[in-house]
Amino acid sequence: MLFDLRRLRIVQLLAVAGLAGCSPGDAGSDSVEGRWYTAAQVDQGQALFATHCASCHGDRAQGLAEDWKKTDANGNYPPPPLNGSAHAWHHPLVVLENTIAAGGAPVGGVMPGFAGTLGDEEARATIAYFQSLWSDEIYARWQEIDAR
Repeated sequence: MLFDLRRLRIVQLLAVAGLAGCSPGDAGSDSVEGRWYTAAQVDQGQALFATHCASCHGDRAQGLAEDWKKTDANGNYPPPPLNGSAHAWHHPLVVLENTIAAGGAPVGGVMPGFAGTLGDEEARATIAYFQSLWSDEIYARWQEIDAR
């Protein structure tokens, strides 16, 4: 019995050691250097973004409004760019995930929530796609915010 417990403990330690350094979505050699996501997530996210987000945020997450900081005739802000040129990079991953799930209503916006449409992994893949468009400088600044 003692031998089995020692062997179990060794297996547990090896498993933990094997997971050390993993981030959400890590898949070994497929990971994008310096980023939390994988190339597969970016590919999946690009398709999801095209289906669910591009009509409002632009096909390359560039936004569609000339001035996304100015309200429209209804008093609503237009969808901002998500390509690193607007404020999305100021928000940690959990806020980005929550915004996709709940939409803009919690902060007075009009973006629909996608909790019933996109699962957690699909939302992460969508984030991976638009973050893949961010420059290394913007991504590094975002990492500092996300680490807080």
